[in-house]
Amino acid sequence: MIDRRAFLCGSAATVALAGTLSAAPAHATLPGLDAPIEIVDDIYGVPHIRAASIPDAFFGQGYVVARDRLFQIDLGHRRELGRMAEVYGADFARFDAVARLFHYRGDLDAELARIDANVLACARAYVAGINARIDELAADPALLPLEYRILDVAPMKWDVRELVLARGAAIGNADDEVRRAQLAALGLLHLDAVVAPLRPAWPMHVPPGLNYSKVSPADLGVLRQGGLPFGPGTPTEPIDTQAERANAGSNAWTIAPARSATGRPILANDPHLGIGGFGPRHVAHLTAPGLDVIGGGAPGLPGIMQGHTDRFAFGRTNFHIDQEDLFVLDLDPQNPERYRHAGGWARLTTVEDSIAVKDAPPRTVPLRYAAMGPVVMHDPANHRATVLASVAMQPGGAGSFAMIAINLAQDWASLQQAFRIHPSPTNFHYADTDGNTGWQAIGFAPIRRTGDGLLPVPGDGRYDWTGLRKHTDLPSEYNPAKGWFASANQNNLPPGWPRDRIPAFSFRDTYRYDRIASVLARQDSHSLADSVALQQDRFSTPARQLVTLLPPRPSPAADLLRGWDGNLTADSAPAALFHILWRNLGTRVLALIVPDRAKPLVTEIAPTILLGVLAHPDTRLGPDPVAARDALFDAALAAAWATAQDLLGPDPAKWRWGTLHQVRIAHPLSRVPAIAAAFPPIEGEGSGGDSFTVGARWLGNGPGWGVGGGASYAQVVDVGAWDNSLFINLPGQSNDPRSAHYRDQYAPWIAGRMLPMLFSHAAVDAHRAARTTLGGPRQRKGTRR
Repeated sequence: MIDRRAFLCGSAATVALAGTLSAAPAHATLPGLDAPIEIVDDIYGVPHIRAASIPDAFFGQGYVVARDRLFQIDLGHRRELGRMAEVYGADFARFDAVARLFHYRGDLDAELARIDANVLACARAYVAGINARIDELAADPALLPLEYRILDVAPMKWDVRELVLARGAAIGNADDEVRRAQLAALGLLHLDAVVAPLRPAWPMHVPPGLNYSKVSPADLGVLRQGGLPFGPGTPTEPIDTQAERANAGSNAWTIAPARSATGRPILANDPHLGIGGFGPRHVAHLTAPGLDVIGGGAPGLPGIMQGHTDRFAFGRTNFHIDQEDLFVLDLDPQNPERYRHAGGWARLTTVEDSIAVKDAPPRTVPLRYAAMGPVVMHDPANHRATVLASVAMQPGGAGSFAMIAINLAQDWASLQQAFRIHPSPTNFHYADTDGNTGWQAIGFAPIRRTGDGLLPVPGDGRYDWTGLRKHTDLPSEYNPAKGWFASANQNNLPPGWPRDRIPAFSFRDTYRYDRIASVLARQDSHSLADSVALQQDRFSTPARQLVTLLPPRPSPAADLLRGWDGNLTADSAPAALFHILWRNLGTRVLALIVPDRAKPLVTEIAPTILLGVLAHPDTRLGPDPVAARDALFDAALAAAWATAQDLLGPDPAKWRWGTLHQVRIAHPLSRVPAIAAAFPPIEGEGSGGDSFTVGARWLGNGPGWGVGGGASYAQVVDVGAWDNSLFINLPGQSNDPRSAHYRDQYAPWIAGRMLPMLFSHAAVDAHRAARTTLGGPRQRKGTRR
């Protein structure tokens, strides 16, 4: 950990916010460019990059994301490379060790050789663009983002090999496996369905060969470290927060010309990601001969993830593939560097890595690997170790080049080649200017020798992975007869899908998909405005279902909810009361249906389970389940009413869901006092919605009611009439509070007002805010406004 006392005492001076961002040096040269490029920034902060070659366009993307989001991408990159301690101190070394444990230990040159030469050239150019901006800042430190002066650090140069080296330390679903193992040890494995019902339905069996009474969260080892502890209080910036993993998803739908009001396809997409820190998308437009693509990209990852080219529109939601397994090793009592495997003893591979540490000697850490992957827990005293097998750690598992390949594709056929280097589970949506629409599930799925990946398994070889399935083994659809398709993380495996090729059992509740489908099915002439309205839809199926279950007896709470339409709008009093009641009911039902010995493990209840218990009370509630249900309802309604009065005041007419469901965005390191002072939070407005509305705004971790995530980026694309397309990107394009684009999209996002996604040269130039020319090695650079 960083020295908290130093930060608490304000050792870093607050940086004044007066003034505006300075232009870069007028005569800077930028190695890595083949020819000058022009960057036109529109009034919404979107940079439109015009280059003479495709790699130069990606150079421009690297440059502009570093211009707008340098500290964000630098912090993330430094963390993944395991180079935090060298600038932040010794207490960060343990985080560096975890990051390095998840570095690829195979042949990096072979990994790069997998990539098409044109794609790799674009990746190298993107990295060169980031480095060019870093070089500018080194030449003129006055241009540095504020964090660097506050924290007294400097940005780190990038190398393209790092895009295949760092694979990311994520817990994945390993904690779900541990929970199931602990429930199995209690003879209560069936209770796992209370937390997370399997979708598709699947009979869960305990794999033989492992003593599940010994499985515990300690088996997750270094994956339990959490986030970086900048400043006082709870560690910030967690690797994989419970709330985000539970709600991660997205919506997308594609409308064929026959059902579109425009006579052209419409593609809408709103990825659901964390809200509250750095924005997860940066919008850019890359233009060169043979390339014209615009949309939202992940800062630090080359290419556009959601958007359109001049030929087709594309979007994505999470598909579900179980890509991690937890293996338990039986260590040799005589030599803890050996483990039982394949009928004998195999030796762990150990890499001695040296971590540079600020103001201290380097720290040497042993990183251990078994045949299945990184060793996350090594316990010689108990002759036990655990290994996390991950698709990300397999050859080709980095996926850092997939967006480039997708952006360079020309049509549905060439996209199939791009999907071959796309390991992450994705529903890919497509619509082209010829009127074709398509959906392809993509990602790599492990082939298990035996087992289904739902519980930890012995690492003795019986459950090893034998290979990876590619996207060609996953479902797809092209020009569906009904004229539309949608994905919202529901189980979209076709009927009769082979049981031995089910990729996961973690598909989400169908609430969002069912609502989308019901709306699209009745719209024979779907318009752009219809897509925008559907992205903002706040109808909650669980809320309506709960209202129908309210007891007929009069009570203030029940009376307020009766007749409510189930729309979780920000200005709704019933919506606020519903969420307070929903939480209270969940707590009470869990207390009744979960035995005491399982209560530490079953701390959440799935909405289908909660509603099922209330609608069809059974003996889990006691000998008289109907009476128990009624008493539970009465107590929860009374308690919810009292809580609402405490939180919102005595007058129900003034209650608002948005008063509780606030949207607050703060710097992830705002526990550092000087960071908090320099980066004012973006706040003051509430939002409607929740996890189960199409317009998703889920609750964050903890007891509060604030927005923790949702559709921070959204797009609606008019395929072929590109200038009609719309987008929004919360809270803005820049992370610098001195920029006009630090928070300029916060108010439109709150209001549900989309912005033009300008595309044609004429439209862009008509809304130009600034123009910059970046020169090649012998060129000059200047900015005109």
